[in-house]
Amino acid sequence: MSDRDGFRRARIVCTIGPASRDALTFRRLAKAGMDAVRINFSHTSQEDAEAVVALARDTARETGRPLAVLADLQGPKIRVGDLPEDLPVRAGAEYVFAPEDAACADASLIPMTYEALADDVSAGDRLLVDDGRVAFRVREIAGRHVVVEAEDAGLLRSQKGINLPGVDVRAPGLTQKDRRDLGLALDLGVDYVALSFVRRAEDVTALRELVDDRALIIAKIEKVQAVRNLLEIMRAADGVMVARGDLGVELDFEEVPVVQKRILRLSQETSSIGITATQMLESMTTAPRPTRAEVSDVANALLDGTDAVMLSAETAVGEHPVESVEAMCRVILRIERERGFADDTSDYDLPPPHVSVRSTVAGAIAGAAVEATERLSAPFLVTLTRSGSTARLVAAQRPRVPMLAVTDQPKTYHQLALVWGALPILYQGEVGYDAMFEEARSYALDSGLGYQGQPFVVTAGVPFHVAGTTNYMRIETL
Repeated sequence: MSDRDGFRRARIVCTIGPASRDALTFRRLAKAGMDAVRINFSHTSQEDAEAVVALARDTARETGRPLAVLADLQGPKIRVGDLPEDLPVRAGAEYVFAPEDAACADASLIPMTYEALADDVSAGDRLLVDDGRVAFRVREIAGRHVVVEAEDAGLLRSQKGINLPGVDVRAPGLTQKDRRDLGLALDLGVDYVALSFVRRAEDVTALRELVDDRALIIAKIEKVQAVRNLLEIMRAADGVMVARGDLGVELDFEEVPVVQKRILRLSQETSSIGITATQMLESMTTAPRPTRAEVSDVANALLDGTDAVMLSAETAVGEHPVESVEAMCRVILRIERERGFADDTSDYDLPPPHVSVRSTVAGAIAGAAVEATERLSAPFLVTLTRSGSTARLVAAQRPRVPMLAVTDQPKTYHQLALVWGALPILYQGEVGYDAMFEEARSYALDSGLGYQGQPFVVTAGVPFHVAGTTNYMRIETL
């Protein structure tokens, strides 16, 4: 299969919302190229979440293609409370933020959802509201009240998010709402869980204790503390999301592209799944075509090495959800036709050699499989995988040909939908090399990926029932 045959390596994640929850639009999204479904628990009820998972599984069965389901937990988001009406903010004027219960007693106070704010901030810290549209500087702490001065004029609205750049917020990584949503998500059998506002590896570890092996974990990088602890977080998680919305408020905006490149480079070095998110085709929320700047943004994320790109408002509440996916597909296929697009030419912030997964036994086997595939001009390569780790290791080394990822685990089959360059195959039978190899061989012949007599590479972990033991490579003939 050549690039011109339409094989797309990078994956597309679609946020499902009012614009895409109906069965017809959902199936059109899948046909257009949606690989993974994102349930944003910040805006999705448990009833709607249950319906989306059922729709995803039904659609996967109908199309014969896996659809990964990603449950995105809201996390400890600090927000403005309920205001009687929108509040005009005057530059240089003094305001007071207070817990919602305290604000109820005094109409002049601005309510907020985080009652411990006064314990975490100090004079001189900044509060950025509504993605930085309204900024305040802390002047003093008065009990539970935070006295601030407005840095510029704006309009303050209820339930808008509050960012605290550089402040080590002590709110727990999982709220009670998150725990309820997580319980439902795991009961529904989601494939991935995204953890919001990760600050350190321990946040991921705490979630892992609740999730166990029922789902893979995506750490959302949207805090300054997370950027500082990036490598440790990647080791603890199964993937990372470059959540550029909050990250762009936490950091100076000119820093975001540099941090994005660092995150995506490290995701390949650690064989973590890297997802680039937020405002990728934002104008298509209302417009039928993307701007040229948005197209360049998607293209640059692909050139940076992202495994997946994500649509948020575009598919959740936008007027053109299907067209947004089609536009994303067009950009991906065009960039992937460029020879050498996946080659890394940068040594920016590389981890020490002993940190890179490529320097492990499993990484070396995966790298050798990709190298052998290129030397033999093989039309595809095969991974036999139980947990998906073998496929992720191979994907991190960016093979130029399709990767047939054979697994006997339904959960892994759907998770593989989010793995760069993978063609997942669900094997149903007695687990063993010969039978699983034959399944891949039949798939390749039936799909026209190659012709009889061509060589191809198979890599696996032996014994098959032990996850994470990629240690086997073999050359076979179609």
